[in-house]
Amino acid sequence: MNRMWSKKILLITLSLFFASTATFSAEESFTVDTLERMLEMDRHKQLITQKKNSKSTLSAFTTDGCSGGLSVGWEYLAGKIQGFQVNHGAIPPWQACCIKHDQAYHTGGERDNNATKSFEDRKKADLALRACVFDTGDTRAAELQKEYQLSREEVHRLYIVIADLMYRAVRVGGMPCTGLPWRWGYGWPKCE
Repeated sequence: MNRMWSKKILLITLSLFFASTATFSAEESFTVDTLERMLEMDRHKQLITQKKNSKSTLSAFTTDGCSGGLSVGWEYLAGKIQGFQVNHGAIPPWQACCIKHDQAYHTGGERDNNATKSFEDRKKADLALRACVFDTGDTRAAELQKEYQLSREEVHRLYIVIADLMYRAVRVGGMPCTGLPWRWGYGWPKCE
Protein backbone atom coordinates (compact mmCIF):
# COMPACT_ATOMS: atom_id res chain seq x y z
CA MET A 1 0.00 0.00 0.00
CA ASN A 2 1.51 3.35 -0.94
CA ARG A 3 2.13 6.12 1.57
CA MET A 4 -0.65 8.39 0.28
CA TRP A 5 -3.32 5.71 0.77
CA SER A 6 -1.95 4.88 4.22
CA LYS A 7 -2.42 8.52 5.22
CA LYS A 8 -5.94 8.65 3.78
CA ILE A 9 -6.91 5.47 5.59
CA LEU A 10 -5.56 6.92 8.84
CA LEU A 11 -7.58 10.11 8.36
CA ILE A 12 -10.73 8.21 7.45
CA THR A 13 -10.32 5.90 10.45
CA LEU A 14 -9.85 8.85 12.79
CA SER A 15 -12.87 10.57 11.28
CA LEU A 16 -15.06 7.48 11.75
CA PHE A 17 -13.84 7.04 15.31
CA PHE A 18 -14.57 10.65 16.17
CA ALA A 19 -17.88 10.66 14.29
CA SER A 20 -19.47 8.98 17.27
CA THR A 21 -19.33 12.40 18.93
CA ALA A 22 -21.85 13.90 16.48
CA THR A 23 -23.43 17.18 17.57
CA PHE A 24 -26.61 17.26 19.61
CA SER A 25 -29.91 18.76 18.51
CA ALA A 26 -31.17 21.93 20.24
CA GLU A 27 -33.45 19.87 22.52
CA GLU A 28 -30.65 17.48 23.48
CA SER A 29 -28.26 20.38 24.04
CA PHE A 30 -30.69 21.87 26.55
CA THR A 31 -30.81 18.54 28.33
CA VAL A 32 -27.01 18.30 28.37
CA ASP A 33 -26.67 21.86 29.70
CA THR A 34 -29.21 21.12 32.43
CA LEU A 35 -27.42 17.90 33.34
CA GLU A 36 -24.05 19.66 33.42
CA ARG A 37 -25.43 22.32 35.77
CA MET A 38 -26.89 19.64 38.06
CA LEU A 39 -23.59 17.75 38.17
CA GLU A 40 -21.37 20.79 38.57
CA MET A 41 -23.09 23.44 40.64
CA ASP A 42 -22.09 22.04 44.04
CA ARG A 43 -18.50 21.73 42.80
CA HIS A 44 -18.51 25.37 41.65
CA LYS A 45 -19.81 26.38 45.09
CA GLN A 46 -16.96 24.45 46.71
CA LEU A 47 -14.43 26.15 44.44
CA ILE A 48 -15.82 29.62 45.21
CA THR A 49 -15.59 28.86 48.94
CA GLN A 50 -11.98 27.71 48.48
CA LYS A 51 -11.07 30.82 46.46
CA LYS A 52 -12.61 33.16 49.05
CA ASN A 53 -10.76 31.47 51.91
CA SER A 54 -8.16 33.97 53.14
CA LYS A 55 -5.62 31.14 53.47
CA SER A 56 -6.00 30.15 49.78
CA THR A 57 -3.56 31.57 47.28
CA LEU A 58 -3.42 31.16 43.53
CA SER A 59 -0.32 29.24 42.45
CA ALA A 60 1.92 30.32 39.58
CA PHE A 61 0.53 29.41 36.16
CA THR A 62 1.53 26.03 34.75
CA THR A 63 0.44 24.23 31.61
CA ASP A 64 0.84 20.77 30.16
CA GLY A 65 -0.04 22.01 26.68
CA CYS A 66 -3.04 19.94 25.65
CA SER A 67 -4.12 17.81 28.60
CA GLY A 68 -5.08 14.19 28.72
CA GLY A 69 -1.83 13.12 27.09
CA LEU A 70 -2.63 14.85 23.80
CA SER A 71 0.55 16.95 23.70
CA VAL A 72 2.68 14.14 25.08
CA GLY A 73 1.25 11.68 22.56
CA TRP A 74 1.73 14.12 19.71
CA GLU A 75 5.36 14.69 20.69
CA TYR A 76 5.88 10.93 20.86
CA LEU A 77 4.44 10.43 17.37
CA ALA A 78 6.52 13.32 16.05
CA GLY A 79 9.63 11.55 17.27
CA LYS A 80 8.66 8.08 16.03
CA ILE A 81 6.82 8.42 12.71
CA GLN A 82 8.95 9.45 9.79
CA GLY A 83 7.73 12.72 8.29
CA PHE A 84 5.13 13.40 10.99
CA GLN A 85 7.04 16.28 12.56
CA VAL A 86 7.88 17.76 9.16
CA ASN A 87 4.23 17.69 8.10
CA HIS A 88 2.54 18.50 11.42
CA GLY A 89 5.11 19.88 13.84
CA ALA A 90 6.50 18.63 17.13
CA ILE A 91 3.45 19.84 19.06
CA PRO A 92 -0.25 19.81 18.19
CA PRO A 93 -1.06 22.65 15.78
CA TRP A 94 -3.77 23.79 18.21
CA GLN A 95 -1.54 23.77 21.30
CA ALA A 96 -1.76 27.59 21.64
CA CYS A 97 -5.54 27.08 21.99
CA CYS A 98 -4.94 24.62 24.83
CA ILE A 99 -2.57 26.99 26.65
CA LYS A 100 -5.06 29.86 26.44
CA HIS A 101 -7.71 27.44 27.75
CA ASP A 102 -5.35 26.43 30.58
CA GLN A 103 -4.97 30.10 31.55
CA ALA A 104 -8.74 30.34 32.06
CA TYR A 105 -8.83 27.00 33.90
CA HIS A 106 -5.90 27.95 36.15
CA THR A 107 -7.78 30.85 37.74
CA GLY A 108 -11.23 29.30 37.46
CA GLY A 109 -12.81 32.68 36.80
CA GLU A 110 -12.82 35.69 39.07
CA ARG A 111 -12.17 35.25 42.78
CA ASP A 112 -15.48 36.86 43.73
CA ASN A 113 -17.62 34.89 41.26
CA ASN A 114 -20.69 33.04 42.33
CA ALA A 115 -21.27 29.42 41.32
CA THR A 116 -23.49 30.28 38.35
CA LYS A 117 -20.93 32.74 36.95
CA SER A 118 -18.14 30.21 37.49
CA PHE A 119 -20.13 27.59 35.55
CA GLU A 120 -20.77 30.06 32.72
CA ASP A 121 -17.11 31.15 32.62
CA ARG A 122 -15.99 27.53 32.31
CA LYS A 123 -18.45 26.85 29.51
CA LYS A 124 -17.29 30.03 27.74
CA ALA A 125 -13.65 28.89 28.03
CA ASP A 126 -14.55 25.45 26.66
CA LEU A 127 -16.48 26.93 23.73
CA ALA A 128 -13.52 29.23 23.00
CA LEU A 129 -11.23 26.17 22.93
CA ARG A 130 -13.53 24.43 20.46
CA ALA A 131 -13.67 27.52 18.22
CA CYS A 132 -9.90 27.98 18.34
CA VAL A 133 -9.20 24.34 17.40
CA PHE A 134 -11.70 24.57 14.57
CA ASP A 135 -10.07 27.81 13.34
CA THR A 136 -6.72 26.02 13.31
CA GLY A 137 -8.19 23.71 10.69
CA ASP A 138 -9.06 26.72 8.54
CA THR A 139 -5.49 28.00 8.74
CA ARG A 140 -4.08 24.57 7.89
CA ALA A 141 -6.67 23.64 5.24
CA ALA A 142 -4.57 24.40 2.14
CA GLU A 143 -1.59 22.54 3.57
CA LEU A 144 -3.67 19.48 4.54
CA GLN A 145 -5.53 19.48 1.23
CA LYS A 146 -2.23 19.33 -0.61
CA GLU A 147 -0.55 16.79 1.66
CA TYR A 148 -3.45 14.32 1.84
CA GLN A 149 -5.38 15.09 -1.35
CA LEU A 150 -8.44 16.07 0.68
CA SER A 151 -11.10 18.57 -0.26
CA ARG A 152 -11.55 21.72 1.82
CA GLU A 153 -14.86 20.24 3.00
CA GLU A 154 -13.12 17.05 4.19
CA VAL A 155 -10.60 19.10 6.18
CA HIS A 156 -13.47 21.19 7.54
CA ARG A 157 -15.38 18.08 8.68
CA LEU A 158 -12.25 16.56 10.23
CA TYR A 159 -11.61 19.67 12.29
CA ILE A 160 -15.25 19.86 13.38
CA VAL A 161 -14.81 16.35 14.77
CA ILE A 162 -11.50 17.16 16.48
CA ALA A 163 -12.85 20.40 17.98
CA ASP A 164 -16.07 18.71 19.18
CA LEU A 165 -14.17 15.81 20.71
CA MET A 166 -11.86 18.16 22.60
CA TYR A 167 -14.85 20.22 23.75
CA ARG A 168 -16.65 17.16 25.08
CA ALA A 169 -13.49 15.91 26.77
CA VAL A 170 -13.00 19.16 28.70
CA ARG A 171 -16.69 19.38 29.56
CA VAL A 172 -16.54 15.92 31.15
CA GLY A 173 -13.00 15.98 32.57
CA GLY A 174 -12.62 19.62 33.61
CA MET A 175 -15.20 20.03 36.36
CA PRO A 176 -13.95 21.91 39.43
CA CYS A 177 -13.00 20.23 42.68
CA THR A 178 -12.17 16.84 41.20
CA GLY A 179 -8.53 16.83 42.28
CA LEU A 180 -7.45 16.33 38.67
CA PRO A 181 -4.49 18.48 37.59
CA TRP A 182 -6.48 19.98 34.70
CA ARG A 183 -9.67 20.82 36.63
CA TRP A 184 -11.39 24.22 36.52
CA GLY A 185 -9.57 26.32 39.12
CA TYR A 186 -6.48 24.06 39.24
CA GLY A 187 -4.34 27.01 40.36
CA TRP A 188 -6.15 27.08 43.69
CA PRO A 189 -5.64 24.54 46.49
CA LYS A 190 -7.73 21.40 46.18
CA CYS A 191 -11.26 21.73 47.49
CA GLU A 192 -11.92 20.41 50.96
